[in-house]
Amino acid sequence: MKFDFDAEYFNPLHTLDCGQVFRFYPYKEGFAVISADKACYVHSEGNKTVVESSDCDYFWHYFDLDRDYSEIVEKAKSFNIPLLSRSAEQCKGLRILNQNREEMIFSFIISQNNNIPRIKGIINRICEGLGERVDGKYYAFPKAKAIAEAGAEFFRSAGAGYRDVYLVETGARIAAEGIERLESLDAPALKAELLKYTGIGPKVADCVSLFGFGKMTSFPVDTWIEKIYREDFGGTLTNRDKISKYLVETFKEYSGYMQQYLFYGKRLNL
Repeated sequence: MKFDFDAEYFNPLHTLDCGQVFRFYPYKEGFAVISADKACYVHSEGNKTVVESSDCDYFWHYFDLDRDYSEIVEKAKSFNIPLLSRSAEQCKGLRILNQNREEMIFSFIISQNNNIPRIKGIINRICEGLGERVDGKYYAFPKAKAIAEAGAEFFRSAGAGYRDVYLVETGARIAAEGIERLESLDAPALKAELLKYTGIGPKVADCVSLFGFGKMTSFPVDTWIEKIYREDFGGTLTNRDKISKYLVETFKEYSGYMQQYLFYGKRLNL
């Protein structure tokens, strides 16, 4: 099964390459994408972006295709910040994904003080070692119980380094409690709760809040955003929490979208 969408507002490369997701790789004329226990093939055909999957409804939601991004792009331009305006216009096909929440918690624990190729490698090894084989083609992201029971040595052998204990302890807690109680919280309350999990600091909490729970008043701050804050906003704050609060106060309910336009635009040197 497959569906298509206007490529102007759905660019697979921009959407997948902007740091919000790790389980994708080049495939045929586009990309294979795996989320939880589901997979799709996404590619461009002329002025359309085509998604092929046995779970089309899942990936329609995953790529956030019910949302009108033309309005978000125009809102980005209205702030009159040159980098943001350029990025929103040139990367208007970038979409914020609706990802599996447990997967995002573990993935962003792995992501801290790490680079994207290495993150992707670690996650791939964890999935191959602990995840279920689906249709003989790919591995699902493992459940929290499997992560908890794997033991720290497994994660060290997968390359997770000091994050090994974080994964085991957070896996045990999620296996015991679930995460349903987190789903109804607003962004500040969610961040406060996420900070109580082993291995989750402020930046990881903001990433999980934004990319896992869809809280658009979250604004993760890393070295790229610090650079943008200084160079493009003329900012003088040095505390990342304060920088995040300042940016959320600036962009309000559009914060998550603006974070991705700014982050990706700076990385592309737009």
